[in-house]
Amino acid sequence: MAKKLKRYALVLDSKKCIDCKACVVACKAENEVPVGVYRNRINVERSGEYPKLRTSFDPEQCHHCDNPSCVRVCPTGASWQRKDGIVLVKYDDCVGCKYCIIACPYDARFHHPETHTVDKCTFCVQRVDRGELPACVETCPSKVRVFGDLNDSRSPIHLLLATRRYRVMKPQTGNGPQLYYLL
Repeated sequence: MAKKLKRYALVLDSKKCIDCKACVVACKAENEVPVGVYRNRINVERSGEYPKLRTSFDPEQCHHCDNPSCVRVCPTGASWQRKDGIVLVKYDDCVGCKYCIIACPYDARFHHPETHTVDKCTFCVQRVDRGELPACVETCPSKVRVFGDLNDSRSPIHLLLATRRYRVMKPQTGNGPQLYYLL
């Protein structure tokens, strides 16, 4: 019997997020992301009226889509997708045209100010390939993030998605986002 390929994804429980930004700092440190740009971020939404105000925090980054528009528009093949679903950029092949930045409905890519190539979240592929968690997942003090293999029926991520309600952002794009937000 052939072994199933891994399919990596991320589940986010935004209700647990305290906006500490440990995930952002861990990502910048692990991946040497320069000042002024980010691979991940926390979107803040405020609602209500005084004195009944509400603030919610939604972690955001590359959605490592099943059918990524960023890969489809790349004229050089620099944007590509591994068999396990992780979407990456071959920096040596990137000409900095920014087509992929425009094509991404999640605003998850940026123009690197030093290399003049496009950059984005890689799920810390260097760590994943060593069997470790992405830095943002490992660092989160309130355990907002659950990373894993969707094809492993015993994995925490598979169990969460099988037992909890969730949403994905902008499903109408047809990209097949692989960031799941628990409801």
